[in-house]
Amino acid sequence: MTKTVRITWDAASARRARRQFLTSPAATGTPVAEVVGAMLGAHAQVLSAAELSVGMRTDAATRADVRAALWDDRTLIKTYGPRGTVHLLPARELPLFSAALSAVPTGPSPFPPEVRLTEEQAAQVVTAIGDALDGRCLTLDELSEEVVARTGPWAGDRVMPAFQDLWPRWRQVMHRAGWAGALCFGPNRGRKATYTRPPWGDAGVGAEAETGVGSGSGAGEALAAFVDRYLYAYGPATPQHFARWLAAPPGWATALFGELSADGRIDEVDFEGTPAWVAAGDTDFPSGPARGVRLLPYFDAYVIAGRPRERLFPGKAYQRALGGGQAGNYPVLLVDGVVAGVWHQRRRGRRTTVTVEPLVRLTARQRRELDEQVERVGEVLEATPELVVGEVTVGPHA
Repeated sequence: MTKTVRITWDAASARRARRQFLTSPAATGTPVAEVVGAMLGAHAQVLSAAELSVGMRTDAATRADVRAALWDDRTLIKTYGPRGTVHLLPARELPLFSAALSAVPTGPSPFPPEVRLTEEQAAQVVTAIGDALDGRCLTLDELSEEVVARTGPWAGDRVMPAFQDLWPRWRQVMHRAGWAGALCFGPNRGRKATYTRPPWGDAGVGAEAETGVGSGSGAGEALAAFVDRYLYAYGPATPQHFARWLAAPPGWATALFGELSADGRIDEVDFEGTPAWVAAGDTDFPSGPARGVRLLPYFDAYVIAGRPRERLFPGKAYQRALGGGQAGNYPVLLVDGVVAGVWHQRRRGRRTTVTVEPLVRLTARQRRELDEQVERVGEVLEATPELVVGEVTVGPHA
């Protein structure tokens, strides 16, 4: 009988930090797309937060480097990723993300029946979006006109409640269009966002060799490869952890892990007394805990995916740095791999004030590392930083 491998929280957090360039930042010359790939995407609803997520994992990259990868080199693409939220993703890995995310079942619609799209209507809208954006960059209003013209007036009915406004019905499936490879963000036109169709010809080059998923692979293989990538970055993890990261049905995730375990694609381990999984054979963990001080921005991948929450947000951090149990509402101070404070930066011209509120007493070494992290924030944002240690008085998402 095979002996179950036992993995402690310290070992797990140390490996996660190492694999996400939080123990040692990526060296100069490392492509920013490689850093984003290690995170399985950088949350980019606010692009400056994504720039910090990437930049703080490198020793020299700035927001200009992230923007160059996004708009000039096109090694990054801004589109809809896990949970249907906006992410930066490596362009080479779009086939994998598209195939896997499109195969994740969605839960019940949050909208009343008279607002929802039927599956047939949703498919029409996704097709219309892809056709309208092929070789073009359109603003949201321009895209809306094209979608309505290609489907019908029903798509433009302003019935979808959103941010104290009503959006046209078709916007319910913008994220699905992103998952299907029909839509991604283009460069801003003035202050307006634009959308375009991803350059699949460029994105697909080498993707099959890199991800194991080519254009002819099925959804099952895509999901297996996706789980493998997730467990490499965030394991050990349970099916419930994976489901929460994707906003997927827990029962579906449990069944998926069961199939992969039966096929020998993933291995069960004991994670602090709870059955969890790692990629097959991937049981090499550091012998000691994570060390070091790091500043991470809103909705950083490490805190969004990190589980169990009560271990990542110990003691006072659970109340102070979470919003109703949700991670990412505050930028966080990491000390030795766990959340130990919150912070906020306010920019004025070429200067930015970084206010850090530690929830633990910092040693002299940790305070020096905090100073270095604040300097790095300034480098990434191309601003001159000033550190203030004190209470963060702004609320979440400020």
